[in-house]
Order: sequence, then structure tokens, then C-alpha cells
Amino acid sequence: MEEKYFQVEQLLLEFRRVVVAYSGGVDSTFILKAAVNTLGRSNVLAVTGRSPSVASAELEDAKRYARMIGADHEIIDTEEFDNPDYVANPTNRCYYCKTTLYEHLSRIAGVKGFRVVVNGTNADDLTDFRPGLRAAEEYRVRSPAAEAGMGKKEIREWHMRWGLPIHDKPAAPCLSSRVQYGETITSEKLRRIEAAESFLRELGFRECRVRLHDSIARLEIPPADFARLLQDGLAARIDARFRELGFRYATLDLRGFRSGSMNDVVKLRLGKRGRESFDESTGLG
Repeated sequence: MEEKYFQVEQLLLEFRRVVVAYSGGVDSTFILKAAVNTLGRSNVLAVTGRSPSVASAELEDAKRYARMIGADHEIIDTEEFDNPDYVANPTNRCYYCKTTLYEHLSRIAGVKGFRVVVNGTNADDLTDFRPGLRAAEEYRVRSPAAEAGMGKKEIREWHMRWGLPIHDKPAAPCLSSRVQYGETITSEKLRRIEAAESFLRELGFRECRVRLHDSIARLEIPPADFARLLQDGLAARIDARFRELGFRYATLDLRGFRSGSMNDVVKLRLGKRGRESFDESTGLG
């Protein structure tokens, strides 16, 4: 761990002044903390994109953790919803989102005299289906954790060493990732998903996803929570609340909680076509 963190520090020292693509999640918070520790506050700027695809709770977390670290922090409005390619929700939707974000961050870096834009991509991400990696490559965004070979588990351990409360925070990808590919993304759909997941967390389901398939809400929770779901009328309460929010049906995914499960069909398709197709779709290789 120390060796990899040393590599992260050396990269940051090479960059000298950085803009951090900052979501308030575990990975980007690690990079922000490492950057402030290594370069000092005046040489680091955290920038968070605000759009309908970002849950309000995540935006508040980003503000809180940036204050805790002592980093300068700006929030900007991104316009990915103005791009019909993004709204159409193809399998490479993330590419269009990240392209918009990195265009903004690159402009901010240039205007304010920062040399490099960095993100929180870690080594584990490089084996997943992540079309946004291509956008990062195109805008020359650097990924210190991934370049140092640091994975998610090690990043969480550094948060524990630093005493930051984010070390066990569940992953929280954008709300658009809950909508099945090919189904048009709208702000109204995302607000329903956000409200549904917020209700589940209020009931004590810390790790959960509400996936939208037309009028069906597919609920993912860890299998260990299945029994609790069926006790004390909880399932009926969830069903009633989901119908209030506009879902016609609420279903339980018997495979349980899986981060990125909407990508299962994409990975299967790419797997049949070979590694070359995977590289082309993600920007790797």
C-alpha cells in the first residue's frame, strides 16, 4: 500500500497543480485528499458536476467531504441532457456524460492555471465496462490511483488510516445508470428512482439499487436482506410507496445487489465478440 501511495504522490508532484473531477465518492475523495496532502490546498481545485443524474444526497456528501479535507471546491452545472446521444441512453452513454464533464474541467484548468485534470479511476475499473475511460483519454485526464495499480480495497484502507468516515460508503454511480439501455432518460424518471432508493435507505437497506425497466422497478438488495424484506409488512410498504412514485410494478431481483448489473447484457455481447471489441467500447487496449 505504501509503495502504491508513493507512486500516487510522485504523479501528483509531477502534475504540480491539478483540477480533481470530484464526485464525493470513495475514489475521487481519495485523490482529492492525496492531492491536498501532497501539493497543498492552493494547488488543488475540486470540481463537481451538477445535473439531474446526480442524487442530491451525493452532492451534499461532496460538499461535506471537501470541507472536511480543507479543499477548494466548485460546483458547476453540466449540460449532458442537452445532448440527444446521452438522453437516448445507448450502451456508451457514459462516454457522452464524461465528454461533457471533462470539456468543462479542461476549460476551468486552462483559465485558472491548473496543469492537469485528474480523476478517481482505480485499477479495478480498468477491467470493467466503462466507456467514460475513452473520454478521459481524449481529454488527457490522468488517473493517479489506476496508474499506480491501486484498487478499491486499498483506497478504502487509506480512508480508514486518515480517519475519514467515507471508508465504508457504498458505491453510488449516477442515477442514469439505473435506466435500462435504450430507454430514454428523463429528469422525471431519475427523480422517481432517487426517491425510491431514498425510501429504501430510510428503511435500513444501505446497499440497494432501483433499476427501471419501462414501468417496472427492479429492486436489488443483498440476499442477506431478503428475509427482512418479507417481514413486518415491509414488502407491502415498499410496493405502495413505489406505486405512489409512478412505478406500475415493484419486483425483487433474486440474484441480489450487483453494482453495474445493467452492464451484464453488454458484457455478454462483448464477450462473444472478443477482447478487441471490449477494448474498443471502453477505450482500453
